[in-house]
Amino acid sequence: MLKLRQPMDVPQILLSVLFLSVMIIACLWIVRPFILGFAWAGTVVIATWPVLLRLQRLLWGKRSLAVLVMTLLLILLFVIPIALLVNSVVDNSAPVIKWVSSGQMTLPDLVWLNSIPMVGDKLYLGWHNLLDSGGSAIMAKARPYIGTTTGWFIGQAAHVGRLLMHLGLMLLFSIVLYWRGEQVVNGIRHFAFRLASKRGDAAVLLAAQAIRAVALGVVVTALVQGILGGVGLAVSGIPYATLLTVVMILTSLIQIGPLPVLVPAIIWLYWSGDATWGTVLLAWSAVVGTLDNFIRPVLIRMGADLPMILILSGVIGGLIAFGMIGLFIGPVVLAVSWRLYSVWVHEAPPPQTPPDEAVEELDGSENEVVNK
Repeated sequence: MLKLRQPMDVPQILLSVLFLSVMIIACLWIVRPFILGFAWAGTVVIATWPVLLRLQRLLWGKRSLAVLVMTLLLILLFVIPIALLVNSVVDNSAPVIKWVSSGQMTLPDLVWLNSIPMVGDKLYLGWHNLLDSGGSAIMAKARPYIGTTTGWFIGQAAHVGRLLMHLGLMLLFSIVLYWRGEQVVNGIRHFAFRLASKRGDAAVLLAAQAIRAVALGVVVTALVQGILGGVGLAVSGIPYATLLTVVMILTSLIQIGPLPVLVPAIIWLYWSGDATWGTVLLAWSAVVGTLDNFIRPVLIRMGADLPMILILSGVIGGLIAFGMIGLFIGPVVLAVSWRLYSVWVHEAPPPQTPPDEAVEELDGSENEVVNK
């Protein structure tokens, strides 16, 4: 018996899709304040999950004791240092903002150039010729942009309350994820499998590898280099060492390294006559500046190899989009997307036809269609 095909109920389909869309948007709107904190916690937990399992084996298989130790470690090594650094940025940046916004910022006279043997007089004369030919006018035109840019960066760091709220949420969600990590992973994998079968399950695992690569190979390396560089600055007596530590962490995150901060500090120490501490800081900077060559490959090998331009874009874009917390979230989002895209593209073999032949085949197909 032939069964007639039932007509499609278009209004029912449209209303169903509309209802689901409204529910999804409403749910995202409700949990919106917690999304960044949860994403931050997920990054931390995925990167440190092997440490939790090792602690659990050492603590007689007790998950509760392992979670307690990991929570204390997060507070001591992560939450407190970041809170202190951000507060220090706000406190130490007040003189800089006042100086920039006062309108009294001019190019320096650089009298010390005269003391340079052989070429000092020429350098000093050339510098003052530049000032006389419009250097002050250039500085006057650049001052509003410098003030706006500096104010924007400081404003991002000045959201102490927001950042501390995300830190608290990160700590709370990390405790939950440490305690119920296996159940959360199984739930995510189940959803991904239901959504895209085996590809969805594999995508979740690839995303975890990318997150671990960024968290370990980039963020941890930047924190280690920045903090060690800051210790060297503080011991050597460099002023605003804490603020410069934050700058070194940022430069290390964007793969420049801490040397753009350490080298001027060394020059300043030698120029001020403190050759002993200048030599100490020089030796310390040689160690800190090359530390990433040894740490990053070991840590990235635990996750997935990622292009450095991807990390740079993630850091800058994350900072603009989400503020200070975007330094950690931005690279993770781009790394996960890149890994999924890369695997999807490489499921098909690359084209073997030379470019000229491919264009000729396409032109031939178009001519056949026109002739028909």
